[in-house]
Amino acid sequence: MSKVLLRSDVGGLGKRGDIVDVADGYARNFLFPRKLAMAASSASLAQATSMRRARDLRDAKDRESAETVARALVAKVITFSSKAHDGKLFGSVSVNDLVDAVKKQTGIDLDRKALRLADNIKTTGTHEVPVRLHNDVQFQLNVEVSAA
Repeated sequence: MSKVLLRSDVGGLGKRGDIVDVADGYARNFLFPRKLAMAASSASLAQATSMRRARDLRDAKDRESAETVARALVAKVITFSSKAHDGKLFGSVSVNDLVDAVKKQTGIDLDRKALRLADNIKTTGTHEVPVRLHNDVQFQLNVEVSAA
C-alpha cells in the first residue's frame, strides 16, 4: 500500500488534497501517469493542507451561490402552455424545455444536469421537479402546465 496525495477529485477514492492509501500498482499505473496524484511525503503535507483549504473555500462559495439561486427559484412557479386533450399533452415537457423556461421567466441559467426529472412531464397540472444545485442545496421547482 502506498500513501498518495490526490491532485484532483477521483471518484470512489477522495477529493483534491486528501491523502489516501492505495495499492502500489494502482498508484504507479493509473494515478501517477494521469497526474491525478503524487506520492505523499512529509513535505507534501503542507501542500495537502493548502489544497484542502482552497477546496473548502471554493466549495463554500459554490454553496452560497447555489443557495441564492435556490431562494430565488423556490418562490417562483414556472408556467408552460401546451396543446392538450383531457389533461394529456400532445408531446411532453423535457428537461431542456424546463431549463429554457427558467431562463426566460427568471433570467437564471440552470445546468440541465441539476434537474432530477425522472420522466418528461406529459400531463397538465402542477408538478414538482427536484433540483440539486450542490450536495447541500436541494429544492423542488414548481412547474404549472396548462392546456393552450
